Amino acid sequence: MDKVLLVTGGGRGIGAATALLAARRGWAVAVNYAANSLAADEVVRQIRADGGSAMAIQANVADEAQVLGMFERIDAKLGPLTGLVNNAGVVDVAARLDQMSVERWRRMFDVNVLGSLLCAREAVRRMSTRHGGSGGAIVNVSSAASRLGSAGQYIDYAAAKGAIDAFTLGLAREVASEGIRVNAVRPGLIDTDIHASGGWPDRVRELAHQVPMQRGGTAEEVAQAIVWLLSQDASYTTMSLVEVSGGR
Repeated sequence: MDKVLLVTGGGRGIGAATALLAARRGWAVAVNYAANSLAADEVVRQIRADGGSAMAIQANVADEAQVLGMFERIDAKLGPLTGLVNNAGVVDVAARLDQMSVERWRRMFDVNVLGSLLCAREAVRRMSTRHGGSGGAIVNVSSAASRLGSAGQYIDYAAAKGAIDAFTLGLAREVASEGIRVNAVRPGLIDTDIHASGGWPDRVRELAHQVPMQRGGTAEEVAQAIVWLLSQDASYTTMSLVEVSGGR
């Protein structure tokens, strides 16, 4: 079975680290991005330089038409999908609930929740033995925020990731007999660009003292867990929420 993987939000951070590691493990990788084509193209360049197969593909995961087009292009160029990493996600500036707008919440849930559901739906339509597929694996990127709540920072993001946890558990049971495994990772404080996008670039350094291991994690450490969950080494693992949080 050819190993064809889509990593959403694959241009930077955890997504980029996952794409690079998966390619080294023999996956052909579609590197999705919403706006930053240069970052995605650089990930593809690195994969090809190492002898791997990859393509960059633009789509806003919250837009159904763009997602359908993305999957059709992957079908045509790389072949039937056998792996999906729902990594695309957004945060916002730290705020209390009573300071937040509905527009902020819509963006938060459109990208982080609806985007993951949309991509998973299209993946299931291709992977499920019920639809003539040969099986596959889905890994959702949740967050330790789903159990910590992120009070005073972004409880809307935490709520969206709580939805991802529930979705992971439900979908895993729904498609377990159809050759598809569904798991999630819950990263803790990881040193990536997402903190700067939320207006708090030094967040990992400033909060590292709260982590039992006394440090933030790296995108590569999260990628190791994701790529294991995608692999046949995790063949009996489904419906799992894997903590990658240094004990936080």
